[in-house]
Amino acid sequence: MARQDNTVRPGSSTAAVHGGRAPDRPWPRGMTTPVFQSSTYELDGAAYEDIARTGGTETWWYSRLGNPTVDAVAAKVAALEGAPAAQAFASGMAAITATVMTAAPPGGRIVAARELYGEAFTLLDQVVPESGRSVTFVAMSDLEAWRRELPGADAAYVETLSNPMLRVADLPTIAGLARDHGATAIVDSTFASPVNVRPLEHGFDLVVHSATKYLGGHSDLMAGVVAGSEPLVARITAIAKTFGGCLDPLTAATLDRSLKTLVLRMERHNDNALAIARWLRAQDQVEAVSYPLLDDHPDVALARTLLAGGSGIVTFRAEGGDARAGALMDALSLIVQATSLGGVESLVSAPYNTSHRQLSADQRSAIGILPGTLRLSVGVEDVADLIDDLGAALTASAPAVSGDRAGYR
Repeated sequence: MARQDNTVRPGSSTAAVHGGRAPDRPWPRGMTTPVFQSSTYELDGAAYEDIARTGGTETWWYSRLGNPTVDAVAAKVAALEGAPAAQAFASGMAAITATVMTAAPPGGRIVAARELYGEAFTLLDQVVPESGRSVTFVAMSDLEAWRRELPGADAAYVETLSNPMLRVADLPTIAGLARDHGATAIVDSTFASPVNVRPLEHGFDLVVHSATKYLGGHSDLMAGVVAGSEPLVARITAIAKTFGGCLDPLTAATLDRSLKTLVLRMERHNDNALAIARWLRAQDQVEAVSYPLLDDHPDVALARTLLAGGSGIVTFRAEGGDARAGALMDALSLIVQATSLGGVESLVSAPYNTSHRQLSADQRSAIGILPGTLRLSVGVEDVADLIDDLGAALTASAPAVSGDRAGYR
């Protein structure tokens, strides 16, 4: 489905505001979803019958197993993704863990992109194999490797935009290959958000998000979500209830509120990030810039086809290696040096000691994280102010003028 006009999908703003407000909820229809801050619920004969017959899938009786506020925000994310069902979690990693453990049974195999968020890579490289499942890693853009490895696999796992180098996954092709071989296609679309792409429309079975990032959008909550078909989500929900990574109702209510402005925020993130990427590309002291919609990005044609916007992450490499990158971050005054991303404020971090600290230098190099790499999460501030801050920091962190140019201010 072409997205070359880079416009937001009709209905997204309506889904963000009204999704999850089911008319048959047993409470007055206020403009906000009530917070059911209760661990347990009074039961009657009908509830006991439901528990005996279905395991309690049609009633709320214990909040680890289901909560009205949490279910409402999951329904909103499902509406945004165009999915029949969704399940919310206490973190993105909880969502990823439950999803991959469901998709591949013990003895099964997962084919995963090599370019992943560091914690997700650790999960698949170290934790999942200890559970009796095997994982094969391939380069995300190597479609021949996907074709070679997917026969006999139970699941395929990829990120829409890879963290942090922003390679773009060929969603239709990877989903098609997974479908041809009976593998469940899973995509982490945290960086893109459902505003910029809805992977289920391109053939994926399940889409996961760290809702801590763009869905929450204000750096004030931690949550995760998975969306997909009702049968698949029901299987993941069963594991989630046992794993216990349930979302707290107050956090769910905060996430529900934040989602109402998701489209507005993403439009600003998209615009600001593209402007900053173009500005950085013109700076002599910046060796490389990665942003999906830049003309020299290796996946720009794919990005312009799949994405309604390039999202709010810009990854760039400062001249002078990690020492220069550290000096640059220290010199910023408006942009905050912090991990995570997707908030309304602009944040910057060095992947080698934050998101990808678990990887060795060779592993980081293999996915493009070279010395001097910084990941900039562009917020919704005035873009001119952000560019002024970056410009001043580039100047302040430049090598001291000396005979050997060895020192940094």
